[in-house]
Amino acid sequence: MFSVRKLAGDVVDVEFCFVFEYALTLRQSVYLKVTMHLALLFFSLGGGFVDVEKQKPNKLMYQCVSKMIPKYFFLTKGVGKHKEQLQSFELALRDAGIQHCNIVSVSSIIPPGCKMISRERGLTMIEPGEITFIVIARNSTNEPHRLVASSIGVAIPSGKNNYGYLSEHHTFGQPDDKAGDYAEDLAATMLATTMGIQFDPETDWHEKEQLFKTSGMIIKTANVTQTATGDKGGLWTTTVAAAVFVRGVQ
Repeated sequence: MFSVRKLAGDVVDVEFCFVFEYALTLRQSVYLKVTMHLALLFFSLGGGFVDVEKQKPNKLMYQCVSKMIPKYFFLTKGVGKHKEQLQSFELALRDAGIQHCNIVSVSSIIPPGCKMISRERGLTMIEPGEITFIVIARNSTNEPHRLVASSIGVAIPSGKNNYGYLSEHHTFGQPDDKAGDYAEDLAATMLATTMGIQFDPETDWHEKEQLFKTSGMIIKTANVTQTATGDKGGLWTTTVAAAVFVRGVQ
């Protein structure tokens, strides 16, 4: 058995584990390649090896255990226009301030205790080329004057041991306030259903917002929304809204 373990400080608990077993017939060169790939994966998570033990030469098994739980997240948004759709997306990321990240899109859970911080503070905590986990809403059009919107909704519970929700919403024809309310409603509704809050799903969002907050179980809701009108000359117009997870204080 070949086992590797790592614990990454007070920023994020990372005991990354990857189980891989090879039969005796594999060549030594394959062992080396797998070892190198595992090492690269560890270094991409920002750390090195704490202890390495080698046992049983007839098998190769890597055992690790992983917990990648962010301490903070921030909201950002942007818009870009270009003749190429991909380039318009890149420009939208630049406008949002996250173009220098290696973005990995994840789903919609805010970990217990994960704090929302300002965009300005969050951007100082990301290094160029860093693998960055985000929840992103993205929309594009090359139709002149068509309204596009991207929005992220946030719902944070009052209990420190409870998780929250993020929602992604992208649509056409909705103004900023409508798209933002819709995304916020989505996130809050998902959280409310997991916490057993009784409500009428057909109720207007602002009524539900008051109900959720007076219940004492949902402490905060918010949204970040980017809208834009399609370029009159037919350039691609792309909007992005994102919740960006970061590992710790810079």
